[in-house]
Amino acid sequence: MRPYLHEFLAAAYAEYDIMIWSATSMKWVELKMGQLGVLNNPNYKITALLDHLAMITVQSDSRGVFDCKPLGLIWAQFPKYYDSTNTIMFDDLRRNFVMNPQNGLTIRPFRKAHSNRENDKELVKLTQYLLSAAELDDLSVLDHRSWESYIEDNSKRRRRV
Repeated sequence: MRPYLHEFLAAAYAEYDIMIWSATSMKWVELKMGQLGVLNNPNYKITALLDHLAMITVQSDSRGVFDCKPLGLIWAQFPKYYDSTNTIMFDDLRRNFVMNPQNGLTIRPFRKAHSNRENDKELVKLTQYLLSAAELDDLSVLDHRSWESYIEDNSKRRRRV
């Protein structure tokens, strides 16, 4: 489990609906989320789980053929609740949001968990970003590629005020 997972999800839940979308099967998603204590945590709720069946195959000149996670699937199913102005997708693979690059935020993969656990603060920083972004009416105006700079700039602005 990535450090600060439950703290991140609890903080995000205060401002956002949370969906988990994995490139694996639903059986595996449910098993892993259950083992991690995500599905029954009293501090947050998961709105939906999506698996590889909700992904589509695309072809690009630079990347070839691959599967991606089209947010349009969620937006079309629930247009009253979700659209490009209120959705951010996190993934450690940029290609997963090739259909919605403005809504995608690439995070660092969590590798070498046994030796990297104490140093990994990705979800702590991501929490700061999400809570700062929650103040906006339209999340699509953000350039999620520079999300870490946004945290620093936002904290400097708050210190000056």
